[in-house]
Amino acid sequence: QFQLVESGGGLVQPGGSLTLSCVAAGAPLDYVAIGWFRQAPGKEREEISCINSGGGSTNYADSVKGRFTISRDNAKSTVYLRMNSLKLEDTGVYYCAAKPWAGSSCPLPRYYDFWGQGTQVTVSS
Repeated sequence: QFQLVESGGGLVQPGGSLTLSCVAAGAPLDYVAIGWFRQAPGKEREEISCINSGGGSTNYADSVKGRFTISRDNAKSTVYLRMNSLKLEDTGVYYCAAKPWAGSSCPLPRYYDFWGQGTQVTVSS
């Protein structure tokens, strides 16, 4: 049973940067894919990035490609989301999710089994 805890959110000006962390407890991360999702005000939750269990495969939504970078440190049971050049539209609650998954790619968003409680990111001048 996974417990996921996100941290690193906050208030940042447009063009600024933040790094979110997703720490997993309860089981090793070695065979787990992690996705980062975002829910903006009044919108549905969307997947913005994912990383497979080995870390060799990553995906990004078009809206964040080139600005966000996902990475993982299995020894620390942590997955990171580095967010650069933040825009107003990046505002939202960011969630990480886990799926036990040994595949070479990421699972589809609907297959994630475990979710964190979310961390708020607000981009505002």
